[in-house]
Amino acid sequence: MPPRGGPCAWQGAAREEQDRNRDTDTDTAMDAGEGRPQPHLAALVLARGGSKGIPLKNIKLLAGVPLIGWVLRAAIDAGVFHSIWVSTDHDEIEKVAKQFGAQVHRRSPEVSQDSSTSLEAIIEFLNHHHEVDIVGNIQATSPCLHPSDLIKVADLIQKEGFDSVFSVVRRHQFRWSEVKKGENKMTEPQNLNPAKRYRRQDWPGELYENGSFYFAKRHLIEKGYLQGGKMAYYEMRAEHSVDIDIDIDWPIAEQRVLSFGYFGKEPLKEVKLLVCSIDGCLTNGRIYVTEDHKEMVSYDYRDIVGIDLLKKRGIQVRLISDRDCSKTLSAMQLGCVAKVNATNKLQVLKDWQEDMSLSWKEVAYLGNEESDVECLKQAGMSGVPADACAAAQKAAGYICKSRGGCGAVREFTEHIFLLLEKVNSARKQLEEISSAGKERGRNENSRKGNKELMEKE
Repeated sequence: MPPRGGPCAWQGAAREEQDRNRDTDTDTAMDAGEGRPQPHLAALVLARGGSKGIPLKNIKLLAGVPLIGWVLRAAIDAGVFHSIWVSTDHDEIEKVAKQFGAQVHRRSPEVSQDSSTSLEAIIEFLNHHHEVDIVGNIQATSPCLHPSDLIKVADLIQKEGFDSVFSVVRRHQFRWSEVKKGENKMTEPQNLNPAKRYRRQDWPGELYENGSFYFAKRHLIEKGYLQGGKMAYYEMRAEHSVDIDIDIDWPIAEQRVLSFGYFGKEPLKEVKLLVCSIDGCLTNGRIYVTEDHKEMVSYDYRDIVGIDLLKKRGIQVRLISDRDCSKTLSAMQLGCVAKVNATNKLQVLKDWQEDMSLSWKEVAYLGNEESDVECLKQAGMSGVPADACAAAQKAAGYICKSRGGCGAVREFTEHIFLLLEKVNSARKQLEEISSAGKERGRNENSRKGNKELMEKE
């Protein structure tokens, strides 16, 4: 949703890379070829702890990633910001922001109220950070934001001299005047002639703010404006214009993110191997001991179904544990290759990856303990159950809603399948683009041939 800035406002590596960006300030950043200081461009995400609609909405998991994480990932990978900040009043939001590589500005209670405006919070931030010349206010509720959008906007405000740039989306919607209850009048068309309704393909539509971001220079903000001076809009693709405002949007947003979200610099690849930690993922980590000293564990049948589904899709599933649970595995009869008593899980994972001649992007890993952290970091796709330890959650790309031994494997399986759909969709798009390019080339060659033949005649 648009920033609540009041009437005046409406008038007018990734983590390593971010660490390097922090060392670059206005004294050292120079315009290419011009030898003068480059204005300090800071990304700023406003993330209050209080939310009337969804409690702690900004860090609620969306498709396995905290909501704020999607925009921070895009901002960091864009590589155009000198610093990236989250302005918050909440400890948990601060923790998540730092995990994703952002710096944190602790906002005061005065600008953390339900009635506080975005403009007030941004001005407070500028009062504490005099090095900042331009603020890119990115909305945490826009999880389909891509780095390419931010790069183009940075060029508009840094190279083309605009004072403010904001995001819009094109809508093809007919508007009618509102008739309030009790009024004795008829509604009137606002942007159409009912007798000559446009076909969608014949009407360019209208531009609406989508609330993804608002960039503005310091001098403009200090005058009380988020939009003003020399203004420009940036038109985002409709499929990238996702704004989470009410709870009912969440399931829809998850599907949109999985289809159109930004997952990082490296292209996704089809997963061919899932390695799952046994204790705490396939089981709930509890061990029951009988009177005759035999161990028993429990597991969720849904997880067994998930493993079977993966196998049917041609994805190998292998199990790993740092204790000897061979008898348990034998009793479960899963038919999976397993390694128990694994003192070095990462080495086992590397051996399996090399034996199968896979790239790391083709390996998925589901873990839950500190012994899984390096494996989670190495695998191309990584996940943890909801009750995984903090270190494992920090290293994972996906955090399940389900706990270990309670459907987490099945849930991660569904996540893999959804991402495989994204991979297949991207592959088809590339094939279509390639086919169109070849067809264009053939047509051009044909035209050249006809021209040469006509010239000879």
